[in-house]
Amino acid sequence: MKPEVKAFFDDATNTISYVVKDPQGTACAIIDSVLDFDYSSGRTDTKSADEVIAYVKAEGLDVQWILESHVHADHLSAAPYIQERVGGKIGIGDRIKIVQDTFGKVFNEGTEFQRDGSQFDKLFVEGDSFHIGQLRGDVLHTPGHTPACLTYVIGDAAFVGDTLFMPDFGTARCDFPGGSSETLYASIQKILALPDETRIFVGHDYKAPGRDEFAWETTVGEQKAKNIHVGAGKSKEDFVEMRDTRDATLGMPKLIIPSLQVNMRAGQMPAPDEQGDVFLKVPVNKI
Repeated sequence: MKPEVKAFFDDATNTISYVVKDPQGTACAIIDSVLDFDYSSGRTDTKSADEVIAYVKAEGLDVQWILESHVHADHLSAAPYIQERVGGKIGIGDRIKIVQDTFGKVFNEGTEFQRDGSQFDKLFVEGDSFHIGQLRGDVLHTPGHTPACLTYVIGDAAFVGDTLFMPDFGTARCDFPGGSSETLYASIQKILALPDETRIFVGHDYKAPGRDEFAWETTVGEQKAKNIHVGAGKSKEDFVEMRDTRDATLGMPKLIIPSLQVNMRAGQMPAPDEQGDVFLKVPVNKI
């Protein structure tokens, strides 16, 4: 089946969120939603999420799933905000527990922070399937960028999160805790083993040099032939050397500190204090 896909591009974080609809009904899933956050003021905004919600309501859609491809380090998830307004189960990969354990220590969260993934409604593992109405989705575990990265293969479309970018931009970084360029290479091969005509929808786009427009849809065949990091049969050894060298030059994402604290909680903020105020921590020399 060929799902209907509506993309929403967030200018502030270069994130693409997707509404994926069963072509034979009204059931849909929302993938990688965005909660707007101004770091300098500490204020959140729901403009991006409200655009998705407005579309869902205008089209009369039934939200069955709110899916996360991984624990994002560059934007906050709006999953609980969206769930409260239009429903749906929040899902992520089972390896979220590894991420929670790692960053629970980094942010000194203490024993009250559960590290069992219980903040999410569904924890997916490799080989799981789910349905969006009559549309079947299959789960690929594709770590390397993070330990918990998933690719959702829904009909003829694969939603790869940050694993692959557009062919002219390449692949995701692997230098976050738990990341691995060798593991990412193996995960990408799993994606490239899908049929060539499989549509690939990426999680971010930054406009590669020479390209005037943002883009987020490609195919497995195009990635195999043209991806500047892994296409045309590039070897694992060459990829690992390139990726590790490049990652050593990259700074941390602007929103990594708030994003990790919120996203490892399924998009929820840390518990408020006795006065009802919410605080995020800034670990010094830890990330």
